[in-house]
Amino acid sequence: MTDAKYDVLAIGNAIFDVLVRTDEAFLSRHGMTKGSMALIDEARATAIYRDMGPATEMSGGSAANTIVGIASLGARAAYVGKVKDDQIGALYTHDIRAAGVAFETKPAADGPATGCSYILVTGDGERTMNTYLGAAQHLTPADIDPAQIAAARIVYLEGYLWDPKDAKDAFVKASKIAHEAGRQVALTLSDSFCVDRYRDEFLDLMRKGAVDLVFANEAELRSLYLTSDFDTALKQLRLDAKLGVVTRSEKGCVVASNEGVVAVPAFPVKTIVDTTGAGDLFAAGFLFGLVRGAGYENAGRLGALAAAEVIQHIGARPQVSLKELVQQNGLPV
Repeated sequence: MTDAKYDVLAIGNAIFDVLVRTDEAFLSRHGMTKGSMALIDEARATAIYRDMGPATEMSGGSAANTIVGIASLGARAAYVGKVKDDQIGALYTHDIRAAGVAFETKPAADGPATGCSYILVTGDGERTMNTYLGAAQHLTPADIDPAQIAAARIVYLEGYLWDPKDAKDAFVKASKIAHEAGRQVALTLSDSFCVDRYRDEFLDLMRKGAVDLVFANEAELRSLYLTSDFDTALKQLRLDAKLGVVTRSEKGCVVASNEGVVAVPAFPVKTIVDTTGAGDLFAAGFLFGLVRGAGYENAGRLGALAAAEVIQHIGARPQVSLKELVQQNGLPV
């Protein structure tokens, strides 16, 4: 196995985030399921945006948030995702490169606009997402550069990619290239509704060894195994995945492998402002710990610290240097 150029390369839906604080009446009025992610068309996107009021707008996308977090921690990071050659696409490209992430995916010259997610944040910090995939869904296997994939120690894939067929094919291609190069592949299940749609396919990826590491939260894990009992689901996860990491909000996380289960507490927070990006930044900290050889428990602590930072402000990307935050908290890397 050759030396890696990147510690982590992430592949995901390149989505521009539009965030607004709102109340549950707004969600009800628009027929939204609180805490979920729904795929919407351009007409519904326009209707939601019209009713939202003043918003905070910034580059987002689940795997992109993770890779920006990894770069903030001081690791070598790359991203693959599709935007259109439009104003928002140019802004997106600038943001991710300015964060220290290599981003070389060629923008689409025609077709739908750069994808946007309209994120409603209620008073308890819970986020409800309405995503217009736009250009993001036109990521294809041709956008996967074999040399770039093979040059990353870990290739990180988001479950949302399983919605568009071409992106799914790109996902499978990247996994195959990574394994042929002796690299690891990680998958985040992304959303319990996403798991509902693709449960059998995700389980097949895990059981066939197409992915080595799976990230899930409690709702996603229960959906995966169709059980309300956490311990039952965790036991099955240990049989199906080489390594599974399950986040449990204020309960912290558990890291499950054939060696056993390691529980790691959550990092204390003063006030939860917006949970958007909590899982994304947790994955960033954990992957960083993994590539640094910090061990499962310390990787979990790094994930908890990164997640704690992002839920204390609006938006899904860190507002301080995570590398400095790790140093301030004395965590080993």
